[in-house]
Amino acid sequence: MALVELRNVTKIYHLGGEEIRALDGVSLDIQAGEFISIIGPSGSGKSTLMHILGCLDSPTGGTIQLDGVMIQDASPRQLAAIRNRKIGFVFQFFNLLPKLNVLQNVELPMIYSGVSGKERRQRAMKALEAVDLSNRSKHRPSQLSGGQQQRVAIARALVNDPRIIFADEPTGNLDSHTGEAILALFRKLSTEGRTIVLVTHDPEIAAVTPRRIEIRDGKIADKVDERLAGLDRPLPTAPAAATV
Repeated sequence: MALVELRNVTKIYHLGGEEIRALDGVSLDIQAGEFISIIGPSGSGKSTLMHILGCLDSPTGGTIQLDGVMIQDASPRQLAAIRNRKIGFVFQFFNLLPKLNVLQNVELPMIYSGVSGKERRQRAMKALEAVDLSNRSKHRPSQLSGGQQQRVAIARALVNDPRIIFADEPTGNLDSHTGEAILALFRKLSTEGRTIVLVTHDPEIAAVTPRRIEIRDGKIADKVDERLAGLDRPLPTAPAAATV
């Protein structure tokens, strides 16, 4: 059984009497441990697909199974619990709380899970070590570079040991050098068995993943076999964490 299974998923919006099919009969499997990208131009439906995969929105029709759980009819409360336990998110603009230090930002998902303070600190430090930022645990976000802030966001996504991580344009707010370092970090996490889905409009970013899924007009336009994808260009080696 795949980690994620979508079958004939649709998402329809009604705007001004017009029916907008953001997703139109999408069927998709994501296996545990896969590193894939979902690529498409603005308005293609890729962000809608990520929101549904990430339990941030519900489909109009079709079925979705995540880690053995059927979620298309889940209540908002149930979806929130699934997001907290099974999903990690990384966004373009980091979404760190400026008044909290790095360690406290990484601890946040565990507060909603009811984890004790001692265990929160231990797990947050372990996640920061995974992204080479344990020496910045007491810093505020404003004291970090953009790349370091994104690493904190990745640590926060990792801290509850999610089954899958969704990264929505994770390099979109970074310069090219720093962005390549973040992609290298995702590749490292993938080699450790993490399931990672990158959402991007940039073919160069999509080219580093072993599998690419193209979305156009709410449909899967093309599936690139993992033996062919990711060979377009070599993935860069991440520079030292202190420079990112």
